Amino acid sequence: MDLTSYGLVIFDCDGVLVDSERLTVEVEARMLTELGWVMTPADVVSRFMGRSLASEVAEVTEWLGPQAAREFERRLVPELDRVFAAELVPVDGVPELLVVLAERGTPTCVASSGTPDGIRTKLDLTGLRGHFGDRISSAVEVEHGKPAPDLFRLAALRMGVPPEHCAVIEDSVHGVRAAVAAGMAAYGFAGGLADEPDLAAAGAVTFERMADLWAAS
Repeated sequence: MDLTSYGLVIFDCDGVLVDSERLTVEVEARMLTELGWVMTPADVVSRFMGRSLASEVAEVTEWLGPQAAREFERRLVPELDRVFAAELVPVDGVPELLVVLAERGTPTCVASSGTPDGIRTKLDLTGLRGHFGDRISSAVEVEHGKPAPDLFRLAALRMGVPPEHCAVIEDSVHGVRAAVAAGMAAYGFAGGLADEPDLAAAGAVTFERMADLWAAS
C-alpha cells in the first residue's frame, strides 16, 4: 500500500482521522430509541455511518415524523459536541501517517459528510488541523452526499488532481462506494466499526491499522 504513488490522498474525517464514530453511534442509538425507533449501535453503523446528518434526519422524518426528527437534530448536535470535547482523540497511528506523507511530499485533504465547522472543530480538538489547513470539503457543498461520488470529485477538483490519481481512506461502506464511483482507489479501514468483508465487497483494499499504510509508504 504505497500511498506516495498517488497524486492526492483524500481522508474521510469521522472514524478515519478522529475516533468519533464509536462515540457517535452510541449517542445516536440511545436518542433514536428514546424517540421510538429502537436502534442498536450496530444498526446505526449499517444504516447511517458515512452519510450526512441531513440524510439521516430525512430518514428519521420518514420513520418517526417531522416533530421527532426536529427533536433528534436539536438534541444530537449539542450532545455530540459535549462528548467530543471530553473524549475525542485521533485514530491511533494517524498523526504519524500524516507526518510521513508530508515528509514524502504527498498532498492530502479531507472530504467528510460532516459540516465544515464540525470538521474543523474535530481536527482542532485532536490537534490535526495543522496538517490540512483549509483543504477541507464537506457534503453540504455538493448536491448528493456519499455514496454518490460528488464529494470526492469536488475534493480532487479543488486540489487539481485527476480522480484516477487519487486514493481515498474510508471507514464506511457508503464512503468506499463513493470513492469507487468517483473513479478513485479506495482503502477501507477495517479497524473501526465497519466489517472488513463489507468494505472489501464495496470495492476497498482493506487494512487493519494506520501503521499498515505508513510502514508501507
